[in-house]
Amino acid sequence: MKNNSEVDHLALFRPRIPGRISDHDRTDVKTEIIAGMTTFLAMMYIIVVNPSILSAAGMPFSGVLTATVLVTAFSSIAMGVYAHNPIAVAPGMGLNAFFAYSVVLGLGVRWETALGAVFWSGIVFILLSAFNVRNMIVGAIAKQLRYAIAAGIGLFIAFIGFANAKFVVGNPATLVGIAKMNPVVLTFLAGLIVTSILVVKRMKGAMVLGIAVTTLLAIPIGRWYGDASAINAGVPTLVTWKGVVSIPDFSVLFKLDLLGSLRLAMFPVIFSMLFTDMFDSLSTFIGVAEAADIVDENGEPRELKRSLIVDAISTTIAGLFGSSPGTAYIESATGVEEGGRTGLTAVTAGVLFLPFMFFSPLLSVVPPIATAPALVLVGAFMMKPVLKINWTKFDDAFPAFFAMVLIPLTYSITQGIVWGFISWTLIKLAVGKRSEIGWMLLVIDAFSVLALMV
Repeated sequence: MKNNSEVDHLALFRPRIPGRISDHDRTDVKTEIIAGMTTFLAMMYIIVVNPSILSAAGMPFSGVLTATVLVTAFSSIAMGVYAHNPIAVAPGMGLNAFFAYSVVLGLGVRWETALGAVFWSGIVFILLSAFNVRNMIVGAIAKQLRYAIAAGIGLFIAFIGFANAKFVVGNPATLVGIAKMNPVVLTFLAGLIVTSILVVKRMKGAMVLGIAVTTLLAIPIGRWYGDASAINAGVPTLVTWKGVVSIPDFSVLFKLDLLGSLRLAMFPVIFSMLFTDMFDSLSTFIGVAEAADIVDENGEPRELKRSLIVDAISTTIAGLFGSSPGTAYIESATGVEEGGRTGLTAVTAGVLFLPFMFFSPLLSVVPPIATAPALVLVGAFMMKPVLKINWTKFDDAFPAFFAMVLIPLTYSITQGIVWGFISWTLIKLAVGKRSEIGWMLLVIDAFSVLALMV
């Protein structure tokens, strides 16, 4: 029993799990804050990247930047306080491209109407989460597929890290290839080695220190030697200074067209947003939970219902504030690898976003190459569940393999898990194992096929 002098600073953020909290959930405030800082550094690129993509749809850059910060901060703090999970939430990559290029530019939908579709998809998310439909969906996903999804997300994160560093590049002959040695690649490799050593030595804040070291190593590029123009939109330097202060722009706040987005022609758009966001979020929760063993006594992702409700609310407020749908971020795994196990990690990450409504120019100081080593190492960390896949039982192994490799190869978590679901069902039916296919999985398969055709 604790004496009166011992204060549990994390009581508010601890998950309410029946029984004793397992040893890996024992942490401290310092560890959680460092983990939150790590998550923030790994995903802060969204503050600039999201408005860059949505501005192609005619939305004002500064307005979307403010909306992005608000959605990310509110959603991540809610995830920590309400759902007690160390997973940050922000407007999703892929979903923003679908919003801008497929819906607005491709279908000719006004961006205000597209924001209305985001809002209504969020409302459907909330209903599905509140009535446990999304929990039922998670229950329908076989354990073998869960392990594969976790590993596939790990490969995906590592691939993003290598691509951000321009270590892996496009190749017309082989689709992808290794870049030639240059100052940028050498800086990435140096940062990767330093960060790896810090992680192996289990140094507190290893990822943050690795990001700081890589940023410092990148400063001379384009100034003292080398040239990053070919990989940095014509800018020769990787670390730039664009000032300190910017004024928040609320011009897209509450600009959504609610009635126009309810037209029959918009239903496929709402469905696509619903399906993609739902499975991106589910797979992130499953992947991070499996890799870090953040599960309840039934082996399910911790506080899943609350987490999904927060995710759904994030999408709803994204439509109100002026952004593409919010979703759980796979970069949260960087904070989990730093020891983040409670909601304080997500709260810390969310709070750190708020100042950048005013200080967004400072983000240019940390280039994508600086966070690349952390992403690669987290990819390795998330490969642990692959050991749990029954590779000798081929009717389990093949669908798991499809899900795992198609996530990075298609650059889409949703595509990977869709083909994992479909192949699992077809193979199990072919070998006479109908008992391993629940009715909910058949429903998921039907919507998966529909999503592939939309």
